[in-house]
Amino acid sequence: MSPSGRVVAVSRDDQHRFGKDVVDVVTLLAGLGVAGDAHAGRTVQHRSRVAADPTQPNLRQVHLIAAELFDELAGQGFTVRPGQLGENVTTRGVDLLALPRGSRLHLGADAVVEVTGLRNPCAQIDAFTPGLLKAVTPRDETGAVVRKAGVMGVVLHGGDVRAGDAVRVELPARPHEALQRV
Repeated sequence: MSPSGRVVAVSRDDQHRFGKDVVDVVTLLAGLGVAGDAHAGRTVQHRSRVAADPTQPNLRQVHLIAAELFDELAGQGFTVRPGQLGENVTTRGVDLLALPRGSRLHLGADAVVEVTGLRNPCAQIDAFTPGLLKAVTPRDETGAVVRKAGVMGVVLHGGDVRAGDAVRVELPARPHEALQRV
């Protein structure tokens, strides 16, 4: 185990809407995702991916965003609160974007989520707040896109997760593989 942080908020929505409602507790279900969330399932649930191939495994069962992103965005004039970007778990104190693929996030007493990759935000984000897509997908000095809109994962072990719960990171064996979009 290495870095640790805290859960700031948990969110879910049973419909395919852009944002999710902050709730007191979410229940993570092994191999499925967040109970009562439209994106839960063994196979892809995101509309564009279902249209392409509904038999694909769901590598996006849980969406996590670091609250530090909201702080950064506030410095650019954007106001974003937990759940508004569609994440299920908002954290603080863990650099989610720097984790290698296969990192395991221990959330609360029982839940374990394995990080599968980076969220690739779509143009809907600009419908929420114009200019936000560019702010969460800037380009680095080489011109490559830097995806800041959180990470995606699959539930390895279920359990309840709530604001205030600990987030403990378990890194995979080396060599580490950098996160790619999923």
